[in-house]
Amino acid sequence: MGTPQLAQQPEPKYWHLKTVLSAALDSEFSVGQALPNERALAARFGVARATLRQALDQLELEGRLQRRRGIGTTVAPPRVGVDVGPGALDGPGGPGDAWTTTGWAREPAPPAVAEALGLPRREPVEAVHRLLTSHGLPVATERLFVPAALLPERPGAAAPRPAASGEQRGLDLLGRLRAQGPDGQDRSVELGSAGAAEARRLDQLPGAPVLLVTTRYARAGRVLAVSLATYRADTCRLTFGGGDAPRAGEAAAVSVE
Repeated sequence: MGTPQLAQQPEPKYWHLKTVLSAALDSEFSVGQALPNERALAARFGVARATLRQALDQLELEGRLQRRRGIGTTVAPPRVGVDVGPGALDGPGGPGDAWTTTGWAREPAPPAVAEALGLPRREPVEAVHRLLTSHGLPVATERLFVPAALLPERPGAAAPRPAASGEQRGLDLLGRLRAQGPDGQDRSVELGSAGAAEARRLDQLPGAPVLLVTTRYARAGRVLAVSLATYRADTCRLTFGGGDAPRAGEAAAVSVE
């Protein structure tokens, strides 16, 4: 039997260049460092700029490079890992939580969130806004929906002042959620595209591929809160055992590889 025709095809020039560029990224560049412009790179490697763009596009798709508005093409940080396995519960705001609370709002619950919480559609709920970064770059944004009626005030805790910042109100809600002691959670993941607001927070263009992670926190079978998190698909990898879970102050890790 003869060799299949596909096996006889030579390696595309851009693919070979991608391999060479990847080695150069490992040996010559650091995370966040900007690459030379396309003209300089094409001259260095002796290729047409069209071939160079194909190689750069592939490296961006694989999460090795990021194109940042106003900065150019930079070396991407290591991929961030999202644990979707049945590991130990460590709810939002806990010791191992690497997210930063950035604000708070009272807004209508999305239909799926209202259903999970057993509320009428578009019922106003408290929403804690949070951001996850790695090497100083945004990799995920989250809205954590918490019906305040399900979370009584913590004994001895001062209620937030009316003029308290959104961040302070968000931190208070996280504390009240943890005080309830969620004893279970479940997650679902799907591929989506970034809306305008998410794209702005993640320094992406609208329509960029993202991973949409929905987490439901429950106690005694009742859902207490629902998280809708949007992860940059080029910076993430899915994990299933919690081994890559980020610690406070560390980079987080999320990609299907």
